[in-house]
Amino acid sequence: MFELTLGDALEALIDHRGKTPKKMGGDFTEKGAKVISALLVKGGSIDLSQARCVSDEMYEKWMRVPTKRHDVILTSEAPLGRSALIPDNGRYVLGQRVFGLRGKPGVLDSQYLFYSLQTSYVQDQLIGRSTGTTVLGIRQSELVKVRIPAADYREQQKIAQILGALDEKIAVNDRIAGCSIALADAQFNRAVEEVPTGPETFGSIAQVGGGGTPSTKVPEYWEGDIAWATPSDVTALGAPYLFGTSRRITDAGLDNCASVLYPAGSIFMTSRATIGAFAFPQAPTAVNQGFIVVVTPDEELAMWLFHEMRDRVDEMRSLANGSTFLELSRKNFKAIGVRLPTPAARKEFAGKAIPLHQRAAAATAENATLAKLRDTLLPELMSGRLRVRDAEQVVEAAV
Repeated sequence: MFELTLGDALEALIDHRGKTPKKMGGDFTEKGAKVISALLVKGGSIDLSQARCVSDEMYEKWMRVPTKRHDVILTSEAPLGRSALIPDNGRYVLGQRVFGLRGKPGVLDSQYLFYSLQTSYVQDQLIGRSTGTTVLGIRQSELVKVRIPAADYREQQKIAQILGALDEKIAVNDRIAGCSIALADAQFNRAVEEVPTGPETFGSIAQVGGGGTPSTKVPEYWEGDIAWATPSDVTALGAPYLFGTSRRITDAGLDNCASVLYPAGSIFMTSRATIGAFAFPQAPTAVNQGFIVVVTPDEELAMWLFHEMRDRVDEMRSLANGSTFLELSRKNFKAIGVRLPTPAARKEFAGKAIPLHQRAAAATAENATLAKLRDTLLPELMSGRLRVRDAEQVVEAAV
């Protein structure tokens, strides 16, 4: 292994710091070329569904060097250091807080560059060369000095193919989960047609609870075996299935907070700041005070109420209040009337929706395993400690 300096290894470095449509004599439009901003780069991909657009005329003026498929997007600030690959040869505009990077053929493979940017070695360099007190940012003059650990070009391509195979399988599973959930939503939309809001409320047909936080000043309450969820655990999910939490508490911590240990299959809904992010915990889990938790006597009712709640988030937000941030109280939630069909209709819906959610949850669980494998292989391959041939065998067995 050796090192490449970015300034010597790039064929193109696209940097539009300070450029905005208005500064260039125009504005955003409803249709046209999509603008990639730093906020759209997350989880190693670009969320183009949220992208704003500019006219074709503005695109030609803005993008004198057009992007190509597999160019690397690197956020320069707010946040610093996130990366993604351009998905195709479409017309994209790079915003003012992202760089576009393209490796020189025969010197630096762009997909290899994408993965190398995720290593702690390169991330530490980005942070070390950044400036700013409130928001860290890196200038082009410092970015080009960043060193990339590299093998020869053909070896780079092989490493990128190995890690890319895992990401492709993860993307397939994401599509499976997304389609399965969309189908379950469609089944619910059909089942709820002409079902009126009756006398039943969320509070009358289900157990509605909340949570709390053990004292952080008591070490004995923390680092135990009990999963304890915060809203960030749920808002970070790509699909509504919670397999683990960032923090765990002890039995003593559970005894000294306002949460009970909720069973798997409960419905978690964030109820403050971000109202209406959902998850089915896949194992018994406690929660902090940022949740409303719904527990039902049977899976069929839980499945119905999960979709009923997701379908009425806007209504719930309208009932929230607060000066610092909006919060939906349990009292207001419990009083909301529920559209509840006959038991036979609920059973029929659950018979269709439950297998779809099971399939989505299985795909999501497999992704967690694949992502862990990718993140384990990444530094080993980049450092040369793991041979490509050995990594290929591991990945073949996984996908």
